[in-house]
Amino acid sequence: MSESFHEQLVEQRRYLHQFPEVGWTEFETTWYIVQKLQSWGFNVHIGREVIDEKSIRGRNLELVNEARSRAAAHGVPEAFLQKTEGLTGCLAEMDFEKKGPVLVFRFDIDALPVQETDSVDHLPNREGFRSKREGIMHACGHDCHTSIGLTVARWIAEHKDELSGKIKIIFQPAEEGSRGARTVAASGIIDDADFFFASHIGMQAKYGEVIIDPYGFLCGSKYDVTFIGRSAHLGADPHKGRNAMAAACSATLQLLGIARHGDGMTRVNVGTFHAGRARNAIPDRATIEVDIRGETMAINDYMCEEAQNIFAGCAKSYSVGLEVIDQGTVCDLVNDRESVDVLRRCAQKIPAIKTIIEKSDFGGSEDAAILARHVQSKGGLAAFFVVGADHLVGHHQPEFDVNEEALDVGFEMYVNLVKEICATSLA
Repeated sequence: MSESFHEQLVEQRRYLHQFPEVGWTEFETTWYIVQKLQSWGFNVHIGREVIDEKSIRGRNLELVNEARSRAAAHGVPEAFLQKTEGLTGCLAEMDFEKKGPVLVFRFDIDALPVQETDSVDHLPNREGFRSKREGIMHACGHDCHTSIGLTVARWIAEHKDELSGKIKIIFQPAEEGSRGARTVAASGIIDDADFFFASHIGMQAKYGEVIIDPYGFLCGSKYDVTFIGRSAHLGADPHKGRNAMAAACSATLQLLGIARHGDGMTRVNVGTFHAGRARNAIPDRATIEVDIRGETMAINDYMCEEAQNIFAGCAKSYSVGLEVIDQGTVCDLVNDRESVDVLRRCAQKIPAIKTIIEKSDFGGSEDAAILARHVQSKGGLAAFFVVGADHLVGHHQPEFDVNEEALDVGFEMYVNLVKEICATSLA
């Protein structure tokens, strides 16, 4: 079925791969998406219609403004940029003549601060579509997700006379860091959803496999923690200094030593550490980026409380100030059984899928869980699934890439979901 759409899937993915944008800066990506959606007849929502500004976390306004200026320089119309209200992402909506359920899909659009490899064996290098932005790349497959979402949108537009109800497609910013989904949920724009589906390409599944009921979605919280001390010359007056780096070092060691919870999995990591200006100057500022996860929200809350005590205790011990910025929280997810049954039927109709995996440990966090849980809280059904793709290295790595045949499988899964839920006359 997807043969006629394969060229579009690959072309869009390769274009997006060349112009990655990190969370909350995806102005060019959003413009690219919106143009296509509007050309296919969708009602497209942007700005505060989609994003609840009060719920935003981890948004660097300096980077946002730089990205907006870059987008304008690259031809994105000023009128469009003004309509975004400085907020990226969009939601496409199409109503059909016949009444029926509200079906919502979600695709993430942001990239990562990762420098793409220059290896000649890397497909984007061989085929000439590597990232054109230093230090940023699509190292998690969101370029693939966006392309799948756009191609599904085109298919829906071409079959609108055969569909019932309403379909909403979220192109969500800032998935990395678990920042974007909460803002979409809080906007209320999918409060009417009867069904919600989202997915990820690759992960632990190989090409030809699909995981229809993954488990082990970890709850998680992320913090940027800054210790603020006082600089002083090492030789002349060290007693006047307040060593922020020492406080951060102590906090790092103590965080890694938090007692694990007996009721389930826990994770804690200090991913970055920035401090100091000169060899002979006592550091007056130190920042660590902390990632905390737990198997349930209660366990995650326990880990966060312990971490907060450590932050405050180390600041007091070293007589330094403390600034803690909440960069986002993500919840766990349990798929609804009815939705899993639908996914199974969809997968069974795709020749390329050789193995349908019922259960598999996801082993990480996923921002879509917030949207899924939101839909479930309103009485709707939700599920997350994984589309297998062969990749030589893990996600978030400079060498990350997927075999592009997996795009067709993802596309067919979503088209089959539309047929299962919204079709009136399609077989």
